[in-house]
Amino acid sequence: MTSEPRTTWHEASAGATADVLAGVTGELAAVLRVEPARIDPHRRFQAFGLDSIRTAELVAAVNARFGTGVMAAALYDHPTPDALARHVRTLLPAPRAARTESEVRATLRAQLADILRCDPRDIDPAVPFPQLGLDSLLAGEFVARVNDAFGLCERPATLYDHRDLAAMAAHIAGVPAGAGPAAPRPVDAAVPPAPPALTPDEVTALLDAVRADMLTVDEATALLASRSA
Repeated sequence: MTSEPRTTWHEASAGATADVLAGVTGELAAVLRVEPARIDPHRRFQAFGLDSIRTAELVAAVNARFGTGVMAAALYDHPTPDALARHVRTLLPAPRAARTESEVRATLRAQLADILRCDPRDIDPAVPFPQLGLDSLLAGEFVARVNDAFGLCERPATLYDHRDLAAMAAHIAGVPAGAGPAAPRPVDAAVPPAPPALTPDEVTALLDAVRADMLTVDEATALLASRSA
């Protein structure tokens, strides 16, 4: 009797850490306006020329990307992109075990039946969602439940690409357990960088306040994050 190979927790954890590192280097590259490939993950942040404002911008971007609450002071204890990524990884949930398509389909079927107020056995996995009675409002509720059950960030529009339960289950089962967040933001040298959230005068004033010890770097980070929201 044979069985399909399953990803171990350690393998999933290592893969998730690599995804976090890619995310951290991607955000650092965006702050520095360079290609991610030019970022040495073992190089100290100081060597990249990060000043207080860029440090605050990087920390705010990392927190927004991973949903963490890392403080700017963490860069002193974790002074390289690799070290920071490992720290961020410890703040994220442990990777889930690999899930089979049949397990996913059973979960989706139960969720959809609860929303449609019917017996799960009445749901044909090959029938398109609209024909089952799933309108736009119920579709939003269904996808929200899917995200909660599997730790995903799918949008209701995904039901247009995966129009029935079987296709949706295959899609979700194909997402690696413990998969990291979205891919790094691309940097196109031909396109000028987007304007900062603060005006140049505000940036100068904020930097002067940090240098004069009127604001901490963490307070500056919070201000940047609030302006970017």
